[in-house]
Amino acid sequence: MKLRKVTAASAVLLALSVTATACGGDDDKGSGGGKKIAIGIKFDQPGVGQKTPQGYSGFDVDVATYVAKKLGYSADQIEWKESKSADRETMLKRGDVDFIVASYSITPERQKQVDFAGPYLLAHQDVLLRADDPSIKTAADLNKAKLCSVTGSTSAQNVKDKLAPKAQLQKYPTYSACLTGLQSKAIDALTTDDSILAGYASQSQFKGKFKLGGLKMTNENYGIGVKKGSDLKAKINKALEDMVADKSWQKAVDKNFGPAGYRNEPAPKIGELKS
Repeated sequence: MKLRKVTAASAVLLALSVTATACGGDDDKGSGGGKKIAIGIKFDQPGVGQKTPQGYSGFDVDVATYVAKKLGYSADQIEWKESKSADRETMLKRGDVDFIVASYSITPERQKQVDFAGPYLLAHQDVLLRADDPSIKTAADLNKAKLCSVTGSTSAQNVKDKLAPKAQLQKYPTYSACLTGLQSKAIDALTTDDSILAGYASQSQFKGKFKLGGLKMTNENYGIGVKKGSDLKAKINKALEDMVADKSWQKAVDKNFGPAGYRNEPAPKIGELKS
């Protein structure tokens, strides 16, 4: 009898263990079956991905929230994780996040390490200028300008190396510091992706003070990063197509970038990259 009781108890424990494993297994991640979905975004890019005392906001946040809903997760089931540029591939490989929506340009080098759904936005490297500055109309005009470079960024260096070799590079620690310098006329232009520039310029304290140059110096195909071989890629692509079809995509563009006069490209077709 004692042996039978022990065996029965063991069977119950085994059944509970199997059930717990099934409920918490990796197969549920991103499928809508789990309680949470982990999504990587930028925390410091206004209009794109930003963490504020009120929560999270920006175009990437809106896209990620829409995709999560299509995958079966409500907004309160999303666990937002900061995905700095240098950490994105590692976070996906380790499984720290289910997917990443963080102004993440699709490049051949990155495609070797992770998969991308999308693209969901075609951005361009551009410059941000003072609203009353008529002197910079082409990339060549930057040769006589003081160009802001955020420490660690390659955008300004690309301009100096390829388009305006005589541009005077001024290195600042953050984009916000560049904006202050632009406003005080310590610098003449700030360069990075136009979507990021539009996000900063759309902040209430800067409304009407800056304008985008519209130079379109490069093409940046923003994609949603997933772990290599993940079946989430196809599901996210379908969600992105739905977002464009029901006009939610354009509404998100207008809400987050509109105040800066951002002239966005049409929603890109899934799998089509502009070189």
